[in-house]
Amino acid sequence: MRTDTPWSTLPARDHLLAGAVDAAGAPVLDVVVPVYNEEKDLEPCVLRLHDHLARTFPYAFRITVADNASTDRTPQVAARLAAALPRVRSYRLEEKGRGRALRTVWSHSDAPVLAYMDVDLSTDLNALLPLVAPLISGHSDLAIGSRLARSSRVVRGSKREFISRAYNLILRSSLAARFSDAQCGFKAIRREVAQRLLPMVEDTGWFFDTEMLVLAERAGLRIHEVPVDWVDDPDSTVHIVRTATEDLKGVWRVGRALAVGALPLDRLVRPFGDDPRDRALSGVPRGLARQLVGFCVVGALSTLFYLVLYSLFRLGVGPQMANGGALLVSAVANTAANRRLTFGVRGRGGAVRHQAQGLVVFAIGLALTSGSLAALGAASGSPSHGTELAVLIAANLAATVLRFLLFRAWVFPERASGVPSASAAPASAGRAVDTHHELGNVR
Repeated sequence: MRTDTPWSTLPARDHLLAGAVDAAGAPVLDVVVPVYNEEKDLEPCVLRLHDHLARTFPYAFRITVADNASTDRTPQVAARLAAALPRVRSYRLEEKGRGRALRTVWSHSDAPVLAYMDVDLSTDLNALLPLVAPLISGHSDLAIGSRLARSSRVVRGSKREFISRAYNLILRSSLAARFSDAQCGFKAIRREVAQRLLPMVEDTGWFFDTEMLVLAERAGLRIHEVPVDWVDDPDSTVHIVRTATEDLKGVWRVGRALAVGALPLDRLVRPFGDDPRDRALSGVPRGLARQLVGFCVVGALSTLFYLVLYSLFRLGVGPQMANGGALLVSAVANTAANRRLTFGVRGRGGAVRHQAQGLVVFAIGLALTSGSLAALGAASGSPSHGTELAVLIAANLAATVLRFLLFRAWVFPERASGVPSASAAPASAGRAVDTHHELGNVR
């Protein structure tokens, strides 16, 4: 698998070939089972998982037990399993945290596809191959099991059901998340994606999954969802109130970081097309389709905002003053939204210059719409409010086309050409993993 690429973009996804990977001595899939004080459930879990993979999985695999600071006999059980089964190994970490365990093992695994599942095996193992198949084939970057899909079959109490759905509603409303289930302990990721994504994820506990998925989705990575059959573990040791509190803190932290553009998501960008025929096409601007969609969405919202402002201003001033004020306010908002959402410029660098250039574009739009109003007044004398709005909508459509061309060719030319701007240049890789402190004893 190609991983020696610059930080600017991820490589195109390749279909993994079983024979080629086996010849190199590395498994295709590394399934991590993070555990803390699970001396009772660990051995039957690993034996059942090992048996399932040996019977049904067509590629080489490994099972890694990631023990994060257990105080019971869990380390001894993990070591015994690793000694008895050649495709099982164990890591011992001296600090707690499921996210810390996953980050440590995934960061040092040689398998091209990395997965994890909870030790209680609440998820039916028949979903494991459908989970990792899109990653092996090169179709997707991450994959998650979803208990909230329509075809999923779930057995659990009403309290946990309510908490899970409420949490996902919070994610959708606050972070605009589109994935359906952030907390199901059944996920997979391609290694080259993990190598760049994990250093950006700060959480070391239960919020680790959510933060990873939100950042991946915001970066435009493809997340595959698999409906699962899931049975609640009544003996789960998860502290619901404490976990919910930490999750809400994480939502606030990640939302704030995304709002100010503090995360170098550009390093997670994939090529526009993974098919070589897409990359060989000449004369087709990169990202044009995505930018057009983003610009149209921002433009539609800006037009509604402009019309509302115009109607409000029109109550107290004449049409020209109302048009100028509404267009000025909406233009500032439009430039900021297009800067962030359409052309992907993050951070504060160059923001003042972009707004100044946006005001020049605004002046052109003002001349176009004001000229339309003047022409309407000269033609009909005292037009109705509805006629004014109709003329302004038509004029704004023409101004919108011109605005997109000017934004793409003049205000944000570096983003239109696919070259990262200075303000969006990758920052440091984030907090590195202290391998000496976290890896502990490797068996």
